[in-house]
Amino acid sequence: VQLQASGGGLVQPGGSLRLSCTASGRTFSSYIMAWFRQAPGKEREFVAAIRRSAPITAYANSVKGRFTISRDNAKNTVYLEMNTLKPEDTAVYYCAATSAPSIVVDRRQYDYWGQGTLVTVSS
Repeated sequence: VQLQASGGGLVQPGGSLRLSCTASGRTFSSYIMAWFRQAPGKEREFVAAIRRSAPITAYANSVKGRFTISRDNAKNTVYLEMNTLKPEDTAVYYCAATSAPSIVVDRRQYDYWGQGTLVTVSS
């Protein structure tokens, strides 16, 4: 499956942004989808994930209550709605897909990755 992320940009602290990731190739609905992020000089970290069809999600503590992950299987797209953004949210955001049986937060268990989209939170 090929993943294409978009929607990044420059936003002020407290602002909002919505990322999208569109998949092509094999059946999108058969994958658990996730967002990771990587800030300069840091390791790539888990942000959020969503199960194949049921509205079951998982979030990193640092984004819980501010970010919302969702998916539209008819459009082969997963979204990340980011609100109340902080400077520490600045990173390249990657979407990823896994065929694991349940949500996992370990990036090594994700099979496919998008190219990343840069989010900069700054005044």
